[in-house]
Amino acid sequence: MYPSAGVYTSFATFASMENHEPKHTRRVRYKGTHPKSFKEKYKELQPELYAADVAKVIEQGRTPAGMHRSICVDEILEILSIEPGQVGMDATLGYGGHSLEILKRLQPRGRLFATDIDPIELPRTEERLRNLGYGEDILVIRKLNFSEIEQIVAESGLLNFVLADLGVSSMQIDNPDRGFTFKVNGPLDLRLNPNNGKPASSLLKTVSQNRLEEILVENSDEPYAHEISAAIKANIAKRVTIGTTTQLRDIIAEALIFIPKNERKDEVKKTCQRVFQALRIAVNDEFGVLEKFLEELPYSLASGGKVAILTFHSGEDRRVKKSFQHFLNLGLYSEIAPDPIRPSVQECNTNPRARSAKLRWAVK
Repeated sequence: MYPSAGVYTSFATFASMENHEPKHTRRVRYKGTHPKSFKEKYKELQPELYAADVAKVIEQGRTPAGMHRSICVDEILEILSIEPGQVGMDATLGYGGHSLEILKRLQPRGRLFATDIDPIELPRTEERLRNLGYGEDILVIRKLNFSEIEQIVAESGLLNFVLADLGVSSMQIDNPDRGFTFKVNGPLDLRLNPNNGKPASSLLKTVSQNRLEEILVENSDEPYAHEISAAIKANIAKRVTIGTTTQLRDIIAEALIFIPKNERKDEVKKTCQRVFQALRIAVNDEFGVLEKFLEELPYSLASGGKVAILTFHSGEDRRVKKSFQHFLNLGLYSEIAPDPIRPSVQECNTNPRARSAKLRWAVK
């Protein structure tokens, strides 16, 4: 006897349901006893599930994958002197570490406006902070470049405090898919917002050798700017596509072959850091964005309002120092930091990424 049409229908429906059920996928396996690549570090990428393991990584002076450790938190909080009921801005939300500490001091009546342009990390940070109980009544998050501070002020009114941490977040650096690091292979991108503008690979293809040399000097004081720009453009002239981070790293190493062998490895590493920094600044127009922000800043603060800016290289620090001094002379700031504040020795030892940081402040 053949089964009825109804039975066939039931079998087909069951099979269809089976095919659409999500299949269990095992986590990425790694060779050896410890994960090495970004995606293999499943414990670090899920700190809410493996808090103890993440704490061990931090104790070792390392930043867990997918996380960012905020720098000069105590110094910033002391400078800004945040009180409940105030209204302020975290211009560079990132992982949200600074914002979290600010929010604790604003309760119960204050309000924090936070901006960031990273479409990948911003939703994750917002979800984290919302899950901690910070709703729209106290935390307003906008996908916005901090140079557009006037848009925030139009919504918030004049601000009692502003914080800007100009460093690239560890989540961006560590993820090879973002193309910020030369240590592992990934697309040569370097955009803070990968949905806007052109990646660094496109810049290298279209920029002239002279302009590339200028970018390396202006943005990172690169001593081998001529040799590196010449090597890059020579490869492109041979129709070599420089589309990945390691391709660029190898070209830099080749350009520095004249350096004595016992010094070369360390020098190549430092040069790669400077070159990647210079290209990142150019791709994101970071100096132009910073200058626009600094120009609007004194007009965005309420009387007695305070600003703290954390910089990570000389080009940023020079611009902040010059702007603060300029507006002090005009009478728009009543006081500015006489000298930059540096992270403590203890913080630098436990978080090596803090070593290049400088903190400056100003009061309206």
